[in-house]
Amino acid sequence: MRPIDALVDALSEARVLTDPDVIDSYARDRTFLEPGKPLGVVLATSRDDVVTTMKWATEHRVPVVPRGGGTGLAGASVAGDGSVILSLARMTAIRELSPADEIAVVEPGVITADLDKAAREHGLMYAPDPSSYEISTIGGNLATNAGGLRCVKYGVTRDSALGLEVVLADGRVLNTGRRTMKGVTGYDLTGLFVGSEGTLGVITAATVRLRRAPATPPATFAADFSSLRDAGAAVSAIMAAGCQPSLMELLDRATLQAIDEWRNIGLEPGTQAMLIGQSDAADSQAAVERMERICTENGASFVAVSSSPQEADELIGLRRLAYGAKERQGACLVEDVCVPRSALAEMIGRIEAAAVRHGVRIATVAHAGDGNLHPVFIFEHGTVEPPPEVWAAADEVFKDALELGGTLTGEHGVGLLKRRWLELESGPVAGELQRGIKAVFDPLGLLNPGKAI
Repeated sequence: MRPIDALVDALSEARVLTDPDVIDSYARDRTFLEPGKPLGVVLATSRDDVVTTMKWATEHRVPVVPRGGGTGLAGASVAGDGSVILSLARMTAIRELSPADEIAVVEPGVITADLDKAAREHGLMYAPDPSSYEISTIGGNLATNAGGLRCVKYGVTRDSALGLEVVLADGRVLNTGRRTMKGVTGYDLTGLFVGSEGTLGVITAATVRLRRAPATPPATFAADFSSLRDAGAAVSAIMAAGCQPSLMELLDRATLQAIDEWRNIGLEPGTQAMLIGQSDAADSQAAVERMERICTENGASFVAVSSSPQEADELIGLRRLAYGAKERQGACLVEDVCVPRSALAEMIGRIEAAAVRHGVRIATVAHAGDGNLHPVFIFEHGTVEPPPEVWAAADEVFKDALELGGTLTGEHGVGLLKRRWLELESGPVAGELQRGIKAVFDPLGLLNPGKAI
């Protein structure tokens, strides 16, 4: 009997898919990377399904690739040859939502926006806000330590993760963390699993922190600049002035042109960058007006301030169109280098220079308030992988980010795409220690092999 048949017997044919065409639809993420040929797909609906799968995988020495919504941009959930894909997308229960403790206990398949919507019914919110929040899952966000638009004020996913329920490689169940806002007992295993890209264990539930939703609707502004450097200077001035924006996003002209071609936003010829900021403070309108003045002082040619929640949503919606607009223009290599905020303008200039030097299209957006840039390298649809000039430009961008004191990834993760540059940032000692940690949790190397480290 084939090993996969034993798994079918343990879970049923409805839970284990073996049709090659169906498997292929689960084997990819949003990168251009081509998957291998997996043995099957497990559609887990409970922790017990995950336990059964991992015990089977250990017995038969079969690699397991955990998967959420498949919205990843680094290749972390791309399946390899001979693996089994473990889909957690059907584990969608919000097990508990406690307004008194300001926490929720959720399963990994819960959509990020759905958790936020449920929290707001109690005057709370779930702060992490990746651009894919309407389709990405909490489990995937935890696996990559996703950031998003509101991270400038509220931090990344790790800052909202209090505790986890994790199935280890051999099928044992581990509970980490706590339900309390404070706790320092033992090593921080919760923090270790968040961002581990499914290489240490499979998250089957998470206790996450909720926060009080703003009492009044946030106020928003959008400012046009004739140069990216002026926009970067405005960001630095806003943060230095203590304005505490809840969102601060930068779009370059290439991004704006892609959106304009799709949705006709009336892009002005002289606009080279747009800065979109928001405040959800009690005095949000006054805070945004202060940011408006700072933008004008730093060379903004036009600033629009929202006068209603609908206008605010429209301005933020512009930012959320960015990636879809670029996908319409070609295949995309999406990166997310992060630099110290003071180096933001310099890094933008270096990205522009790399595009010219290598003759490639790069469209950049940034979570500007925390120095996290997303240069998107656009190449021809149907190309198996980026052409050499794109890789050369990407190599230059990564090295520039590290030279400026930054990092290879601020929120998308390493996956498969960034492993070739990992040694440049981590160094041999860190690499050795990380491989040692992997061996403790997954001695047979079955969990998402070849990813993250």
